[in-house]
Amino acid sequence: MATGRTHRPATRSRGIPEATVARLPLYLRALTALSERSVPTVSSEELAAAAGVNSAKLRKDFSYLGSYGTRGVGYDVEYLVYQISRELGLTQDWPVVIVGIGNLGAALANYGGFASRGFRVAALIDADPALTGKPVAGIPVQHADELEKIIRDNGVSIGVISTPAGAAQQVCDRLVAAGVTSILNFAPTVLTVPDGVDVRKVDLSIELQILAFHEQRKAGEEAVGKGPLPQTAAGRDESADQGPDGDVPAVMPA
Repeated sequence: MATGRTHRPATRSRGIPEATVARLPLYLRALTALSERSVPTVSSEELAAAAGVNSAKLRKDFSYLGSYGTRGVGYDVEYLVYQISRELGLTQDWPVVIVGIGNLGAALANYGGFASRGFRVAALIDADPALTGKPVAGIPVQHADELEKIIRDNGVSIGVISTPAGAAQQVCDRLVAAGVTSILNFAPTVLTVPDGVDVRKVDLSIELQILAFHEQRKAGEEAVGKGPLPQTAAGRDESADQGPDGDVPAVMPA
């Protein structure tokens, strides 16, 4: 398999930057909450605050969708829900397979947010014969030997990997060969995929480590009363900030 990207270029074919695409689900979540409360319109400032971005960035993002709001009125909530849902491809049903039905995979299978957001768990797959036929969230687990057939029969283009790290690349290769072009990876490893395949990685341990970094920094600031402590003064082992290959992960400022 050729070495490829784990993401697409900076812009999509329709000219919407990837950074904007990444914020659209945040806007949709905030708008859905407003819609459930029967709020008809919302200002850019209110929606930006609910989504956790600044209003200028929100207005720029919405300009890519062709939505500019009405001065003195704001944005129509229901129309924006539809518009963003359409842009994200959520106006159709997306069948998803989850591979690796351990504790995390089972928790994902039981997550109720898939169906309400345009995704249908079409199959649960695991290599453990003891799990075959066992229902999880009302769906019987199928053996990994059937993976290709399951992908083909259900028209799956999105796969979720929640296997141990050592099995993830092989599972990824099989998913891609079977026609899956988008992968959500929960395994603690970096996957190599060919061009045309998108991978989104969710690593809970990395997120917790970043939070620990900020907690330690806040504790250090409280200890001295002002200003951040240098890393060495905080007593950190600088090698702990490095990844397995010696790379220092990017940490977003608090």
